[in-house]
Order: sequence, then C-alpha cells, then structure tokens
Amino acid sequence: MVRIVGGSRVVALLALLAFPALSYSQAAVPAPSAELSVDQIRDFLKNAKVVKTRSTDKGVTAPKRLTLSDGNITHDAVFQAIDDHQSVMQLGGGGRQATTELNFVDSYKYNIAAYEISRLLGLDHMMPVYVERKWNGQTGSISWFVPSLMDESERLKRKVEPPNANDWNQQMYRMRVFSSLLRDTDRNLTNVLITHEWKVMMIDFSRAFRLQPELLHLQDLTKIDRQLFEKLQTLSKEDVSRATKDYLLKREIDAMMVRRDLLVTHFKTLIAGQGEAKVLY
Repeated sequence: MVRIVGGSRVVALLALLAFPALSYSQAAVPAPSAELSVDQIRDFLKNAKVVKTRSTDKGVTAPKRLTLSDGNITHDAVFQAIDDHQSVMQLGGGGRQATTELNFVDSYKYNIAAYEISRLLGLDHMMPVYVERKWNGQTGSISWFVPSLMDESERLKRKVEPPNANDWNQQMYRMRVFSSLLRDTDRNLTNVLITHEWKVMMIDFSRAFRLQPELLHLQDLTKIDRQLFEKLQTLSKEDVSRATKDYLLKREIDAMMVRRDLLVTHFKTLIAGQGEAKVLY
C-alpha cells in the first residue's frame, strides 16, 4: 500500500488492485531546456511527428512509448488506446482475491477527463498533460512523458525516505482527495511517479470515474490542502461538464458531484470536531 511518511506514523493510502499499471521509470528523452506552456505541450502532443515507437514493459492496457519531434523539440510521450466496456468483469488473480465489477470500464478517455478536472482544482502540477490523439489507426490519450527517479513501488522496495517528510505527506493527502473524488480504483504504486525534485506525479486514470457515490477509504481522508478545499467547494457541475464533455457521461459526472458533496461534508465535520489547524494545511 502507498504510505504516508511523517515521524513515526505510517498511514495506509489506497489498497492495490490486482493489475500493475504503466511505469515511467525508464530513461526518457530529455525535455526541452526552455519551459513550455500547457498550450504548447498540448499542440506538440497532438501534432508532432512520431519518430520512434516501442512497447512498455508494464500494464495490461498495452500503452505505447512514442518519441515525438516537431523539428525543434524531441520528447517522449505515452499513448494509450484502451476503451473497454464490460457489463460484468472478473478482476483478480496473481494470489489476490477475485472480485466482480458490474459496468466495468477501462478507458483512455478517463485520463483526459482526470487531467481536465485536475486543472479545475489546481492540481495539474501533479499530472502530466493528457490530450486525445489519433495514431496508427487508433484514437487514444497521449501524455507528456515524465522523467522520474522511481515510482512508489520502487521507493518502498528500496526503502528510500523522502528528503522532506512534511512536503511528501502533503502531496499524498492531495492525491488521496483527488483519487476519492474520481473514485479511481487503480491508484496503485506504479501509478505514482516521483520526479527528480521529489514531486508526486499521478498517471493512468483509465479505471476512474466509477458510478458508486461512496468515498473510498474514508478513514484515510484526514487532512486537506486549504486551497484545494476551497476549489472543491466551488467546483460546479457546469464547469466539469464543459471541461469533460467529450470524455465523461452525465451519470459519471453526477456520481462525481455526489462524491464532491460527501468530501466537503466530511472535511467540514473534521474541522468542526478537531479545528482547522489539525485538518487544513
């Protein structure tokens, strides 16, 4: 399980599912020296020429590692075209307890929707840019490759402690809230990247946006970023619908907004009982 490091306290974040997801820990093509705007990255991902392709070594959704170039910038990206819909899906294996999921969806569209919602909440610094692109006869999501030190699975195996435990914990708290809002059922260790600056990057949301309104792992939602809490309270269905209109169904948005209301109520209750200082940071 993902752990929060803080003094002697280790708090479970999210339970793992049976299937591993894509790891970005391989060496990447260096990013351009100058900082690019989000719009520039979007344009590059959508239009740059694919000059090299290869398969990734992890993930059941068969993502592809692409090297893109527009003549001035060369950078890697990850293309994922999964769009699987099953009325009944058996999950499990590998020594883990099997489960059955109704109305199962595993879709690249959720990657793009998650990124757009992260922008509404001011959390897009914790995700790579995702856009839609057609490539090799398929439509899928394509994301800016994130050079990383390791993923969270590697960090735990190597027993590497974050250099700043407080900053690390705060990033984990933000990820918890975001994952609960989206009801992301695959926020496993390989979907949590650690950059060279020890910043958390969340990837692969293809199994998010479930229709159940209940919050996952409510007992672990103990703290929230003050600015995130404010943005969460003002998040409107209209803004979400506008930002995700090509990627989410109305019922998926409705379920997410119910979870938003539950999150707001949950943290208001914590604040009332414990005080702002212990809940907000």
